[in-house]
Amino acid sequence: MERLIAGSPESRSLDLAAVNLARIQALFPDAVVEGRLEVEALRLAVGEPISEGEERYGLTWHGKRRAKQLALTPSTGTLRPRPEESLDWDTTRNLVIEGDNLEVLKLLQKPFAGRVKLIYIDPPYNTGRDFVYPDSYQDTLRNYLEVTGQAEEGARISSNTEASGRFHTDWLNMMLPRLRLAHSLLQPAGTLLASCDDNEMPRLRLLLDELFGEENFVAQLVWQRSRKGDAKLIATVHEYVLCYARDKEALLEAGIWRKPKEGADEVLAHYRALRARLGGDHAAIREAMQAFYRGLPEGDPRRAHRHYNWSDDRGLYFAADFAGPDDGRASRPRHDILHPVTGRPCKKPSTGWRWDQAKTDWALAQVPPRIHFGPDETTIPTRKSYLEEIDSEPFSSVFYRDGRSATLEVEALVGKGWFPFPKNTDVLAELIALATGPEDLVLDFFAGSGSTGHAVWKLNAGSGSARRFILVQLPEPTGREPYRTIADITRRRLREAAAQLRAGGARGDLGFRAYRLDTSNLRAWNPRPDDLAGTLFEATDNLVEGRTPEDLLAELFLKLGFDPATPVATRAIAGHTVHSAGGGLLMACLDAAIGADYEALAQGIADWRSELSPAGETTLVFRDGAFADDVAKTNLTAILAQRGLSHVRSL
Repeated sequence: MERLIAGSPESRSLDLAAVNLARIQALFPDAVVEGRLEVEALRLAVGEPISEGEERYGLTWHGKRRAKQLALTPSTGTLRPRPEESLDWDTTRNLVIEGDNLEVLKLLQKPFAGRVKLIYIDPPYNTGRDFVYPDSYQDTLRNYLEVTGQAEEGARISSNTEASGRFHTDWLNMMLPRLRLAHSLLQPAGTLLASCDDNEMPRLRLLLDELFGEENFVAQLVWQRSRKGDAKLIATVHEYVLCYARDKEALLEAGIWRKPKEGADEVLAHYRALRARLGGDHAAIREAMQAFYRGLPEGDPRRAHRHYNWSDDRGLYFAADFAGPDDGRASRPRHDILHPVTGRPCKKPSTGWRWDQAKTDWALAQVPPRIHFGPDETTIPTRKSYLEEIDSEPFSSVFYRDGRSATLEVEALVGKGWFPFPKNTDVLAELIALATGPEDLVLDFFAGSGSTGHAVWKLNAGSGSARRFILVQLPEPTGREPYRTIADITRRRLREAAAQLRAGGARGDLGFRAYRLDTSNLRAWNPRPDDLAGTLFEATDNLVEGRTPEDLLAELFLKLGFDPATPVATRAIAGHTVHSAGGGLLMACLDAAIGADYEALAQGIADWRSELSPAGETTLVFRDGAFADDVAKTNLTAILAQRGLSHVRSL
């Protein structure tokens, strides 16, 4: 039985540096010598000429190299479950994690690498009043515990002011490792959306060009949040959302992005009701549709579709021009189109037809035809544009949405004055709908008040979908009650939002599992020179005192690559509690003591595994200090091996 100890690969998050080196070695064996990357050999292997100088195009700053290395340093931390702070713990698949997002992103690598469809972040804008994570390059987990008051000798949390002399540098050093880790979590067809303003937009775009590749840039959205503003020169009433694909080609292969045309669904619903009442009387339907549009007030989005008032057996349509463009070309198609009643050639547009003879013949052969005719041949025919076929459109790169409505929404849920400038959940829901499918995973590691989670719930409620989210928020102190940290606001806002949505009839997953970043449950070997004997005795049990079986199971999930929201089944076997996850792929008995009944325990576990019939090899875990002696441990391991359970580990 192999023992898991602090420092073993399973006790840490995924070693991205080792994974990347292995990938390079697989492609270019001569570029890796004795486990180290030979950069010059790699450059030669890809056919890149070696430059004699060091100057090159790119964004650079002091500390960039160390920031890159920081992303590749595995985390030794864990996430401890907080059921008492959760909502619907037993059934939800959403996660809300309190902690430094750098460490959390590392811990999410094993269970979620390549699984996230959309990452939306609203990071600190670096205005001089924002919190900037003071990362330590030596021990980022200890740094987090210190600055949040969970360990002694804490560094002060402070704003990043221009007086520091490292205004942009500090912000970039904070963002780079987090974005690098985020990139590896995305699916090939995944997308990153990052909100920002003019303070750091130029640098953020260059940084994302470097991390994602310029070829994967999708768009720079301009979000106008106000119609007016106060300024001595020019009023800035907008901010940006930068959009990058993990792999733009894969994103395009997955399908085009479209959003519903506002008001189109309501118009089609009214039309279907008319069809149900009037049947095939399309003349009466047209009169009714025209009356419907006339009765709508100015500004109603349904009025924008009032030209869709013709009807046939296929649906509601607009008689749209299909003349060729007036580009001076004499070669435009000018074939005859015969009127279906008179049989004579119809009048042609002066610029010829947009469609050639083959497409025209195809349109005429459809039932009903896709060409609309006037009363006789003196009217130029038009094409039928059906609203149901074009009821969506691309998302515009420039849009307006008042920021005050988002503030009012948050104030109604958590109270006034707690969270300035939250994001509009309707806008977020539109963006999430564009970039994700009905069961995709959305991540926000600068969660703030929880707008992204709220938006996912609103989208699910409106569309009947089952998207899920992971939110990560630092417990940044507020300095007052009742919300001591921003993370407290996140959880409270989600609780109130869930209650509000349920009151409105929403169903589905409106819960979240709460976790908190902490040190590993596995105690590292730390000998005291003045008491070596005592240290050795304490090391017989390498688990941190006070940690529960639920804590241990949560860490096993992360370190072995299981989704933290994986359902867990529990069974009492021979007086012991045994857990099973993933249909039996992971089984664990984390009781503090296993006595002489180990044989019955082993047989019971093996029988349960046979019932579960997992899809792969089962990993079975025990507490190392639970066994009375090595004989008991060896005998239990032998019994399990006889029943086909050979992958047995101990903590």
